[in-house]
Amino acid sequence: MMRVLIAGGGTGGHIMPALAIAEALKQEHQAELLFVGTPRGLELRLVPQAGHRLELIQVGQFNNVSLATRLRTLADLPASLLHCRRLLKQYRPDVVISVGGYASGPATMAAILAGIPTLAVEPNAYPGMANRLVGKHVSAAAVNFAPAMKYFRNAQVTGIPVRAEFFRLQTRRDDAPPHLLVFGGSQGARALNRTMPQIAARLLDAVPGLTILHQAGARHAEETQAAYAAGGADPARWQVHAFLDDMPRRFEAADLILSRSGASTVAEEMAAGKPALLVPFPGAADDHQRKNAEVMVAANAARLLVESEMTPERLLETLTALLPDRQALRRMGENARKLAHPDAAARIARMVADLAAST
Repeated sequence: MMRVLIAGGGTGGHIMPALAIAEALKQEHQAELLFVGTPRGLELRLVPQAGHRLELIQVGQFNNVSLATRLRTLADLPASLLHCRRLLKQYRPDVVISVGGYASGPATMAAILAGIPTLAVEPNAYPGMANRLVGKHVSAAAVNFAPAMKYFRNAQVTGIPVRAEFFRLQTRRDDAPPHLLVFGGSQGARALNRTMPQIAARLLDAVPGLTILHQAGARHAEETQAAYAAGGADPARWQVHAFLDDMPRRFEAADLILSRSGASTVAEEMAAGKPALLVPFPGAADDHQRKNAEVMVAANAARLLVESEMTPERLLETLTALLPDRQALRRMGENARKLAHPDAAARIARMVADLAAST
């Protein structure tokens, strides 16, 4: 039986693709799996929920943090490397997969030093620090965007796994009333929560029949809803929710999605064939969200609006230009779909199996 160790996590953009790859490895290759993460990442909850074994190591952030945090991370690194070496000796994996995030660096470095085949999975157009450090030393890499290939050995553009439902959405009818989905991720996006209510009334006046669905995040939903109401927008034409379930259905109903440009969000928009107005989170490590958005813009699948330039007037002007032009939106959606990879999980699983067979 093939044994695979999957290292990394932290955010949903890292751990959700990792879980999809793990499922493909189990279903298609009967692999035995072990995850390595940290106590601070989403893997602490999501990996056991999915029925997988999780080992925790102590390693912190190094990028976009204070000097004190960097020094703590450097101090933890030797112990985390030794911990990973012990795990590798005990578990004896055939392949180690790095999905990025805090735990991926030590585990992948330990695997490289031990001569174990390694595969890097990179969801962003610009790799995170952990994957940049090991990229030229891994055996192969599966990337979501072509610009990331140059940072790795033996890289292939496989895409990252997205739920199959996103690929099965119905096309919006031309006579359907226009609908805008504002999606700031599971936590919401403060800039969108502040700016959209200021323009909602004018936007609804400018685009006949338009409706707006806004996911604001649990901490900001009440405040955002109050701001929409105070702005005088017709309450029958907008809704604010803390969290939206059944995201494929929500995407299906949208003519345009106003969102951040994290790897998972962008991959879902590509799979759904939906045009987007992307506002990258400026605090994202290495500005990777902007680089993701730039790939979409280059393919004429999205428009980019930099947060520092997103005044209410600029956002209103951009949305009122985009929403009425259904043909342009349809072309953008078609271009987005061309970037999608419905077989990403299976392709990555095959790469892992090939690496295991090569030893």
